Amino acid sequence: MFNKKSYELHAAWYNRQFPDAVAKRDYLSRYSQSDDDIGSWLQQLFFSCLDPLLKQKDQHWLSIGDAYGFDAAYILGKGNRAVASDLNTDFLTLAWEEGIVTDFSAQNAEQLGFLDGAFDYLLCKESYHHFPRPYAALYEIIRVASKAIVLIEPQDPISKMPGLLWVTNILSVLGRNLIGKVWKNRFSYEPVGNFVYKVSEREMEKFAAGLGLPLLAFKKIDPNFYFKGAETVKAELRNPKFLKIRLRKGLADLLVKLRLIPSQVLCAVIFKELPGDQVLKELKTGGYELLYIPQNPYVKGQT
Repeated sequence: MFNKKSYELHAAWYNRQFPDAVAKRDYLSRYSQSDDDIGSWLQQLFFSCLDPLLKQKDQHWLSIGDAYGFDAAYILGKGNRAVASDLNTDFLTLAWEEGIVTDFSAQNAEQLGFLDGAFDYLLCKESYHHFPRPYAALYEIIRVASKAIVLIEPQDPISKMPGLLWVTNILSVLGRNLIGKVWKNRFSYEPVGNFVYKVSEREMEKFAAGLGLPLLAFKKIDPNFYFKGAETVKAELRNPKFLKIRLRKGLADLLVKLRLIPSQVLCAVIFKELPGDQVLKELKTGGYELLYIPQNPYVKGQT
């Protein structure tokens, strides 16, 4: 396996944070019982991106890198079916025992053990940027989906900030070491051993066009205001910590709307087939921008 050490570090990470079943069950219990804290409120910003697709009932989903099963649990709660998957299933086993998920599977995103089109939708939320080989995983994820895949990931700011790109180009002429003084996280690594792969709209456009896929839907959100202990603080405006987050988020949303800065997170839905009119309507109502990919004229009509 390529970059085997990184995968081993990822698989062991959760057991280092939660060394026994008691610690794991306690974490799952706190999640199940709380929905009015700042941590839950921030997670809802992510999950709400799925709502336009979840209004179709009884669709079959697979969540990738869903260590705790929370992604699958949200899908189940909206009347759809879901299998939670991760490299390490120690947490998922307990989540299944606690009734948080109904099915789970140990899966490496680079080599999914499912047939082509086995699921209607695949969800990769806050996991793609951890993968040692995200492009390999992306082709696997699209293979196993029949309708679409959903990526909810940190956005690469450089593609949305031409001014910064211009500065880095100038600095590269003057001396490559100077770039690091402006672009400090150009090479960003995590303790579990992976480079942080952030996504961009253009990257997804090229992926879809190369495979002859018909449609992309993009939504930009700003949910990255988590702090340690957020799960213990009520999401109430009278709470100074929550009020501060709301003000910061409101400012970020405004600057994104004015196209002055990129959003923190990009939600990209990549369709393998054109959805029905109702789904398109729900996407637009949910704040998505639709991008239809023109058909390759040189393979048009070929099978």
